[in-house]
Amino acid sequence: MSSGLMNTFKRRDKQVIIAEITKIARNGALKTQIMYKANLSFSQLNEYLTLLKKVNFLEKSINNGKEVYLATPKGLEFLQRQQEIGQLLSADVNVKIGVKIPPQLLL
Repeated sequence: MSSGLMNTFKRRDKQVIIAEITKIARNGALKTQIMYKANLSFSQLNEYLTLLKKVNFLEKSINNGKEVYLATPKGLEFLQRQQEIGQLLSADVNVKIGVKIPPQLLL
């Protein structure tokens, strides 16, 4: 793979992925919805869901026979703090020195 092509692929930070999953699950989401919206493989998704349930960012319930994941108050607090950090980092001073900020939709 050429270096130019490799530069088009950007790795997401674990914290960004956690925020994205939590945001998707704000109003409840099925496992497949989270997988596709967060662009994760099935195995990656399972690892993150296990972690997020363990740290109490998500809770799982059964609704009409389907597993639904919902962000907990702790998970929503995490999202709020992520957004605040993003706002602090997006100040003109930081942008001018080349700090890359995740897209607002992820925060």
